[in-house]
Amino acid sequence: MTAVDWIGQTRSVTDTLTPRLAAEFAATLGHMLCPGPAQPGLQWVLAPEVLPAGDLGRDSHPRLGLVLPDLGLPRRMWAGGFITWHGGISVGDVVTRETTVQDVAFKEGRSGRLGFVTLDHRYLVEGSLRVAEVHDIVYRPDPDPSQPAPQPPQAEPWPDARGRETTPDATLLFRYSAITFNGHRIHYDHAYATEVEGYGGLVVHGPIQSTWMQHLACEVLGDVPSTFRYRGLSPLICGTPVRVECRKTDTGLDLRVRDLTRDVVTMAATAVA
Repeated sequence: MTAVDWIGQTRSVTDTLTPRLAAEFAATLGHMLCPGPAQPGLQWVLAPEVLPAGDLGRDSHPRLGLVLPDLGLPRRMWAGGFITWHGGISVGDVVTRETTVQDVAFKEGRSGRLGFVTLDHRYLVEGSLRVAEVHDIVYRPDPDPSQPAPQPPQAEPWPDARGRETTPDATLLFRYSAITFNGHRIHYDHAYATEVEGYGGLVVHGPIQSTWMQHLACEVLGDVPSTFRYRGLSPLICGTPVRVECRKTDTGLDLRVRDLTRDVVTMAATAVA
């Protein structure tokens, strides 16, 4: 099946949000979560791809061509997404995630040819839509050791920003990989992350950063945003202190995760109340 043939393909997985999963999510993200029953980001601990070891690729994700198209590019990461909140998910809910491949596209980036797969996720409880997300995954070539890594721009000043600080460590990455059944080696295998994929260390998960920003938005807005759009800009390396911050706009909030060592933005978002 060619990459284009994947467009329109749909798969469905059902899972239950157990008290244990919810407790593990809360313990893993800790003080970066806002209090209250609404917990955006919980959907990402549900319905993972559960495949035997023989069906995994070199990065220990499911081998390309099984649940996602093979674009001929070996590296893949979360690029961003657009989330629409329809009531959320509670402990005890039996959740069905319906995933449709919405689009496959190619672009030329600073580091060469890039592939993008857009997925449409719908999380339903008894047929009722609770969370919808359009999710972009980026595929990249292996790094060229003869070429310098692209340097992200410096963060713009946000003098009135509100936020909180944290330093992600290896325990956070391990526990989040465990509760999401995410086997991607860039999050726990230092040699693979640095020597094969060319990162500066273990990479902090995109959904962790998105969850941080969604919970800050909940705290500032007093409720879960009706819509939340996020985009990865630069890899966040484990052990790097960050500030998750926001500023008010006419419709809601601008948010970002700022690497305090380099003063660059690793992920940015907008939230609409």
